[in-house]
Amino acid sequence: MILTLTPNPSVDHTLEVDQLVRGEVLRVRTTRAHPGGKGVNVARALRGAGVPTRALLPVGGGGGAELTTLLGDLPRVTVPIQGETRGNIAVTEADGTTTKLNAPGPVLAPGETDALLDTLEQELSREPDWIVACGSLPSGVPDDLYVHVAELASFHGVPLALDTSGKPLAEAARAGSVALLKPNHEELAELTGRDLATVGDVVESAREVLSWGNDQALVTLGGHGAILVDGASSWWARGPQVRARSTVGAGDCALAGFLSEGGTPEEALARAVSWGTSAVSLPGTTVPTPDDVATHDVTVVADPDPKLRIDRL
Repeated sequence: MILTLTPNPSVDHTLEVDQLVRGEVLRVRTTRAHPGGKGVNVARALRGAGVPTRALLPVGGGGGAELTTLLGDLPRVTVPIQGETRGNIAVTEADGTTTKLNAPGPVLAPGETDALLDTLEQELSREPDWIVACGSLPSGVPDDLYVHVAELASFHGVPLALDTSGKPLAEAARAGSVALLKPNHEELAELTGRDLATVGDVVESAREVLSWGNDQALVTLGGHGAILVDGASSWWARGPQVRARSTVGAGDCALAGFLSEGGTPEEALARAVSWGTSAVSLPGTTVPTPDDVATHDVTVVADPDPKLRIDRL
């Protein structure tokens, strides 16, 4: 069973337009609402593939009620808060370009943050196979929240996969004890302060992050695939070119695919790229089904040429 933690969940509204033109009145072709937040997306993707999962998240206000309804029968445990669960908007154009408007989310009181961590410890005592902690932190939550999550996971012997950015990523990565870090290309560059133009740049930066006491890094590269790095080896994988409908949640689905089964690093990476590729071809934050994923041929290269430029992969 894979447990997910989403400290700042959302209701994600997706609007599809032909082209986004600033200052104009636009006709929206379709609208969709999905439960959102990176950990929620991971749980939804896993559930769709038949992988046992359970989502932990705070909810509050009318937004929280809407989110709970949208989650349907997804196994979950919620922590009530006084603030309002946020709503996000994504505008997707016909060519797949996506503009995201993410709200900051509610302000969590210290007692609510403590309740979230207490509930997490209760869930970790159920001995899940992984804890997947994802996304931004709401106001009032300290930047080192994921450091505390890593400490709890280590105490209970549960490996932690972490997908976040900015200060929360830096705090947790530098503290170590993360089994799998999943930054994207830009997040890794910000974390290490390097210009990541080549495969070698990405691998070296990932190895720097692993030297802080972490085990693996799965670096997603958008349309250029993904690179997996551990202490001894690296692998690059890319799927087929597809018509992009929405990039929202693609990285979350890639992480879900990576964790969904066992197997070799090459097999896990291939699943990650296949799941991410499938997600890009679907509208809004729709998660792929096993039928969507099964159609993709993914190329995996062990120890890829470090001189290859990312923009030419």
